[in-house]
Amino acid sequence: MNSWIVRGLGMTFVHVVTRVALGVAVAAWPLHGSLMRWLGLAVVVLAALVWAGLDGIRDARAHPSEREEADLTMTWLKAGAVAGLLSGALCWLIGSVSDVSLGENSLFFELTSGAAFTLLLVFVPAMLAVAVGRFIAHRDAQKNEATEDRTAAPVPVGVGAAGGDEWAHEDDGYGFAEGPYSDPATSADGYPDDAPTEAFRAVRPQE
Repeated sequence: MNSWIVRGLGMTFVHVVTRVALGVAVAAWPLHGSLMRWLGLAVVVLAALVWAGLDGIRDARAHPSEREEADLTMTWLKAGAVAGLLSGALCWLIGSVSDVSLGENSLFFELTSGAAFTLLLVFVPAMLAVAVGRFIAHRDAQKNEATEDRTAAPVPVGVGAAGGDEWAHEDDGYGFAEGPYSDPATSADGYPDDAPTEAFRAVRPQE
């Protein structure tokens, strides 16, 4: 099922339930009708804001490049059209077959002016929420990239790609680990401890 159909049906459900609950509440507390109408309007707007905001965040995370982002404008425009037409028809039908007061509007009004108002009530908040959601997702991605760059361990000077030390080549034959000067039998000046110390042979008197 297309995403705009799912969103259109979801917003239709929210709109119809809100109008039915509003009709029942106004019949029970007629003095608070204005306040309850504003509350019903806020419920529909809040539903569009939350749903579209999540769409914007998910789309921005799935497509870091703005050129690859999905066309959520048409998605929510179609969803608003579905919600306006379908909710208008359902509310007119419910008001005709039940005692719930949903207004005295005709079917023609519900499918034209009423549907246009519902479309704007869904589409405008949705577009604002999509923009905010994408902004939040891109900002978080930039923060994560900056954090990774700062926490990356710097490569010490003299360490090659193989992870070796700059003096590693000294170990091949005459380095610090091996070679003629690493023999424990040699002294500090580099000569063996048992080397002869006499420059000339001792002159001994003839017996």
